[in-house]
Amino acid sequence: MQSRHALLLQAIAFAAEKHRHQRRKDPEASPYINHPIDLANVLVQEGRVRDTTVLIAAILHDTLEDTETTPDELAAMFGGEIRDIVMEVTDNKKLKKRKRKELQVKHGPHLTRKARLVKLADKICNLRDVARNPPARWPLKRQIEYFDWAKSVIDGMRGTHARLEELFDAVYAERPHARRWLRHAQPAVRGPHQRRALL
Repeated sequence: MQSRHALLLQAIAFAAEKHRHQRRKDPEASPYINHPIDLANVLVQEGRVRDTTVLIAAILHDTLEDTETTPDELAAMFGGEIRDIVMEVTDNKKLKKRKRKELQVKHGPHLTRKARLVKLADKICNLRDVARNPPARWPLKRQIEYFDWAKSVIDGMRGTHARLEELFDAVYAERPHARRWLRHAQPAVRGPHQRRALL
């Protein structure tokens, strides 16, 4: 029988293979595998989570949603519990994005604790990315909306893990300010000499 550490390494290799052609939305188009590794790192280094089942599920959390991986494939390689956690945090891509986001808010309080830990780490990492290296095509208004939606998801899971919730609140405090959005959304008033230069 494989050790849990060996299974964790197998999950990293599996996720790296499944996500090999995918990139994140940041301006540098970072390799997608960086994201699930970030989740596991947040859980271990910042959240002090030691449950390898949670860590493996974090590494695999996007494989069902964003690759051709099947639930049966996950169960065969990593066991039914890990498959079930990954399924809990997987959106149904057949639904419209607005509906998927509504369901994350609705279902959040009813996830198992292990799935909520993965979800907390996911939202922490995503907000950090949006705050510090936002997707190239995301206007400021969309960034603000993403922050507020993520908070709605996490607010329904409060009481899961105090340290991870503190980390989420800390990154939420980096939320882009509405006044900054207004500055970007509205053209600045220019003097006559500036207007002529733009003609």
